[in-house]
Amino acid sequence: MDGALQPVLTERRGHVLYIRINRPEVRNALDPLTYHQLSLACDELEADPDLWLGVLTGEGEQAFSAGRDLKQLAAMAVAPQADVEAEAALWQRTTRLTDRFTFSKPLIARLNGSAYGGGLELALACDIIVAAEHAQLSLPEPRRGLIATAGGVHRLPRQIGLKTAMGYLLTGRAMSAERGYQLGLINEVVPAHLLDEAVEQWVADILRCAPLAVRATKACAMQGLDLPLAEAVSQRYEAEERRKVSADSLEGPRAFAEKRQPHWRGC
Repeated sequence: MDGALQPVLTERRGHVLYIRINRPEVRNALDPLTYHQLSLACDELEADPDLWLGVLTGEGEQAFSAGRDLKQLAAMAVAPQADVEAEAALWQRTTRLTDRFTFSKPLIARLNGSAYGGGLELALACDIIVAAEHAQLSLPEPRRGLIATAGGVHRLPRQIGLKTAMGYLLTGRAMSAERGYQLGLINEVVPAHLLDEAVEQWVADILRCAPLAVRATKACAMQGLDLPLAEAVSQRYEAEERRKVSADSLEGPRAFAEKRQPHWRGC
């Protein structure tokens, strides 16, 4: 498939994998092929030890993603059986980001524009969200007779609180990027022309840290969320056990003592 026609583009820059939804003509809406290629990109990021984090964004300046491609979904209701079976087979080979509850590497959502429905759910599944100030966020599924089944109905209340989340979930109302920042949903909001600079600062700050320490921190934080505090603190975490015996766990203190920058190996 020609690169211009690929629904998802990836670019490796050093230890970072940049993932871009490439359907600007439909506001980067998500059809099964797009979900599948996003799945492959996530597989690549997770499996490659030389990739330490990812950045997820959309093409253009209008939309990060408008969510599920409803026109494609409606078309499948009257599609030939062979097309229905082919799509079902594609879904079987696809693991959505929103279903990867143990994804080990940090992901930054670069909100170049609005994130609606499944698009916002993708951002909610990331660890850090940096947004252009013109971005709007919403889960409008009830207005289409649907619900935010990819985790939105569960992630949003956990991230901004129940009453505030229900106000958005039950109405489909949109919030501004600034409101998302005020609610703690977004880490940073900047003018669109400063978005790349802001994202790259987050990338640089993460890369200054030992990659196994970053992964262990994420694993401990996420896996301990639903535990009582005393139990969460005393729990054994596989990612932390790996970090403890890593070369980087020795390199950090040694570099500090020698007054130099550490040289992380990711092992």
